[in-house]
Amino acid sequence: MSGRRRPRPRKPPGEGRPRTLRTRLVVASVVLIAVVCAVIGTVTTLALRSHLYDQLDGQLDEVASRVSGSFGPPGRQPGDGVAPGGQQPRTHPRTLTGFVTEGPQPQGTVAARVVDGVITEARRGVQSTSTLDVVAEPLTEAQRAALASVPRVEGEPRTVDVPDAGTYRAEYRSGPNGAYYVAVPTSSVDNTIDTLILVEISVTAAGLVAAGIAGYVLVGVATRPLRKVAATATRVSELPLHSGEVILSERVPEAECDPHTEVGRVGVALNRMLDHVHGALHARQRSETRVRQFVADASHELRTPLASIRGYAELTRRGREQVGPDTRHALGRIESEAGRMSLLVEDLLLLARLDAGRPLRFEHIDLVPLVVDTVSDSRAAGTDHDWRLDLPDEPAPVPADAARIQQVLVNLLGNARKHTPPGTTVTARVRRCGAWTCVDVEDDGPGIPAQLLPHVFERFARGDTARSRATGSTGLGLAIVRAVTAAHGGAVTVDSAPGRTVFTVRLPASAPEPASAPAPGFASAPVPEPASAPAPGFASAPVPEPKSAPAPGFASTPVPEPAPAPVPESATAPVPEPATAPVPPAAPVRVPEPAPRAARGAGRRSHSQPQHSATTRVRQGT
Repeated sequence: MSGRRRPRPRKPPGEGRPRTLRTRLVVASVVLIAVVCAVIGTVTTLALRSHLYDQLDGQLDEVASRVSGSFGPPGRQPGDGVAPGGQQPRTHPRTLTGFVTEGPQPQGTVAARVVDGVITEARRGVQSTSTLDVVAEPLTEAQRAALASVPRVEGEPRTVDVPDAGTYRAEYRSGPNGAYYVAVPTSSVDNTIDTLILVEISVTAAGLVAAGIAGYVLVGVATRPLRKVAATATRVSELPLHSGEVILSERVPEAECDPHTEVGRVGVALNRMLDHVHGALHARQRSETRVRQFVADASHELRTPLASIRGYAELTRRGREQVGPDTRHALGRIESEAGRMSLLVEDLLLLARLDAGRPLRFEHIDLVPLVVDTVSDSRAAGTDHDWRLDLPDEPAPVPADAARIQQVLVNLLGNARKHTPPGTTVTARVRRCGAWTCVDVEDDGPGIPAQLLPHVFERFARGDTARSRATGSTGLGLAIVRAVTAAHGGAVTVDSAPGRTVFTVRLPASAPEPASAPAPGFASAPVPEPASAPAPGFASAPVPEPKSAPAPGFASTPVPEPAPAPVPESATAPVPEPATAPVPPAAPVRVPEPAPRAARGAGRRSHSQPQHSATTRVRQGT
């Protein structure tokens, strides 16, 4: 067993202590008053006790003087004598009994004769319970022993506890007539001190209660402006200050902002700070509005030139005149970079519109066929990955903009496809989460680096810049996912560890207020109905029909593809204008896969393919 002492568990901060300033001030005031009263009471009691004992010692000295003169000198009869100055004869009691029962001695006086150091006779005057007269009572051996313990030093009274008689002040006195012990009781002094202490305690207790009540009321009145300040700060903290236009109208009432008091100056300072914050937020809002407007205008104006560049490059490459391999390569690079620039422009335009709060077109859609369709397209683009579905048997309806939700799914699946090694298993799952409908995109890749995880949803966030450019990534895919999900009143989260990464999109099951009209530039077509026959390997994968014939030299698919790429792939949303998405006419919509093994569980259906081994990767924003 170790000799070390176990450390005691620390209490949480503030536990066992007064919580509010009002309580702390009242408790501190009451404690301070109690300490002051205790000090005053103690000093008063000690001073009074000293004064009373001085009086008692003076009384004892008088009794001792009388006892030494109570018995005449040798050769004179007791009772005969002359008073000092020869004015009046003095009468001497003949015995100790007469001394303690007669004369001005206090009741309970003790007198003892000492002969050769031994008490030979001792009497104590007590009041008879029957006759109420003072009678002399002999001392017991124990009482004599207690009296004999007083030092035989004249003029130095001592306090002695006499058994069955109480506390006495005793003094030894010797003279020509012999030696004596004289003692007077201290009961009168003790009773006075006890009464004083009782009165002090009672008065102090009553005063503390009154001070506590009065202090609680007064401190409450004095700290009322602080409560107003706290309430104002709480309301400000609940405002959405992180983005958008903020109307910061909360202020501390002017009645609570007296600049002549310390508490009032706190309210004045808070109002001044809120004025500065409001100005800063307003300036930020104006700056963000100008930036959004610039991005939206620039993106909109760049779409047509980029489409023209791609179109002319493709027409030149396909012209009848023969061009050299270097020229053909250059034209291919022009088409590829123009396509990537088009994707970036479309993403920036979408983010600008979402930031501006453009309304979406909400309708009730079923997520199950939408997920199946999107995974089918991803399988066609990424044949080197193992794609799986985990779907419920019942529909999963949500109020949403179908085109935007499909874009979210395309970005998440494209992110998993582009930034995981071949053979990685990617699973799309739809499930119910209480009042929410959740869509999970899970892969068994190496995970997201810890330093990148807090920034994956930021714009232009990349884990590997070189690889991102090679795969055509713009770094805006996950930012679009978060913006679209937030516009639907939902949220997106990520949980990553080595060997497992899960992106979860939560959408509310209750329908928000539908918008009166869709935002300009947003294609909000309803979810296409499933085809009569499902796609190979999927239970309910719909194949959307094209709405119109494509322009010459352009396919009807909304996702632009570079010319050298044999398989179309894009992590961004479908572009609503077909003129900006040129691809080879023979580009397929999806690549059918062999029918996978289907496994049905309780209440869910699962679609999968053989799983391959995963290698390391660095994920980045699409």
